Amino acid sequence: MESTVKIFVVEDDPTYRKFLKYVLGLNPDFEVDFFTSGSDCIKHLHLKPNIIALDYSLPDMSGEEVLRKIKSFNAAIQVIIVSAQEKIGTAVQLLKTGAYDYIVKNEDTKDRLLNAINNARKNISLTEEIYSLRTELSEKYDFEKSIIGNSKAIKKVFAMLEKAVNSNIIVSITGETGTGKELIAKTIHYNSLRKKEPFVPVNIAAIPKELIESELFGHEKGSFTGAITRRIGKFEEAQKGTIFLDEIGEMELSLQSKILRVIQEKEITRIGGNNTIKLDSRVLVATHRNLTEEVKNGNFREDLYYRLLGLPIWLPPLRERDNDVIIIAKFFLKEFCKENAINELKFSKQTQDKLLNYSYPGNVRELKSIVDLGAVLADGVEIEAVDIKFNSILDEDKLTMEESTLKEYTYKIINNLLEKYDNNVIKVAEKLDIGKSTIYRYLKEMEDIKDQI
Repeated sequence: MESTVKIFVVEDDPTYRKFLKYVLGLNPDFEVDFFTSGSDCIKHLHLKPNIIALDYSLPDMSGEEVLRKIKSFNAAIQVIIVSAQEKIGTAVQLLKTGAYDYIVKNEDTKDRLLNAINNARKNISLTEEIYSLRTELSEKYDFEKSIIGNSKAIKKVFAMLEKAVNSNIIVSITGETGTGKELIAKTIHYNSLRKKEPFVPVNIAAIPKELIESELFGHEKGSFTGAITRRIGKFEEAQKGTIFLDEIGEMELSLQSKILRVIQEKEITRIGGNNTIKLDSRVLVATHRNLTEEVKNGNFREDLYYRLLGLPIWLPPLRERDNDVIIIAKFFLKEFCKENAINELKFSKQTQDKLLNYSYPGNVRELKSIVDLGAVLADGVEIEAVDIKFNSILDEDKLTMEESTLKEYTYKIINNLLEKYDNNVIKVAEKLDIGKSTIYRYLKEMEDIKDQI
């Protein structure tokens, strides 16, 4: 059974008002109030009508003026214009202004009006569903719920987020792959004044270069081979909301100048079109690249770099977030158990130590994979150290990138191979062509150094 829908009818003709009262009264789901003037209707908008059937010719003001006031009060109200005039130009103008439908008074009015009301009801249900989902997303992306941790490094991010949500400034999010840049972008959007409007993510690196302009700006029908219909681009989709340009550092130079113009002028032109479309959307960008170096190397426009800089937020790698590793790992483990309908698991003390002593070149994303696999491999209620597998393809490269002493390098090499071969000291000794005692000595020396810190 459908819920009751509240309808206002604004009609100054007593005969036609009587006709509408009879027609709408046949449906028990319709709760109808009648008004004879535009001003009287506007005074009662606080009663929260879902749909308004509005006569175009009223004694006190034009239908268009009443429509604008209704939409200004609440844009979600569906307004159906009912008019004795059959003027195409008028109908088009009213639809552009925000009318849901335009109906001419004739012998088909009854059927057309009921059909329009039923369609508007579906539109209302969809709008309410979208609102509910966005409210749910707002709660999901609350700072404390979505960004987990209490390290000094992540608290600095919290401080920057507080500044980011209170303005429309462009935010540039940087950090290594897997640090959660899109999560930060969503958190900014769903805590801002634009949270009820669309959040539109675009991964620049994932779109073929021949399609990127159409994807971002849209195109008109027939503008190129294959353009069989008009397409709305991502910037238009993000009207009133936020567009998130992920991996902006992968954008080709030829497109960078166009993006610069869009950001400066706040308008776009669809491919093959002549009309400019004004934009009202916030821009967030992210990259794992060092854009300063990209500018120096001629891969990124300097003027676009400074335009995008805005409020910079740097996301620390997981290896610099101290005990956040365990906090996040426990969160992932709880989520995995819930999603897979299994009894809650926990990490042993040895497992936690093992998790803390790894560098996570894949950051939070890698940690999740490690935890999920550990939960699958666990035989009891605890995930043991043997269940934790580090298989990052980046580990070997990481060893050569970090500045360490020779002794630290040696320890890392030994430790990585021990993890790779399940603590088989004989196997590692053979691989490194050293004695078992050497391995034990290095491990003991590094443990002694840790105990002193």
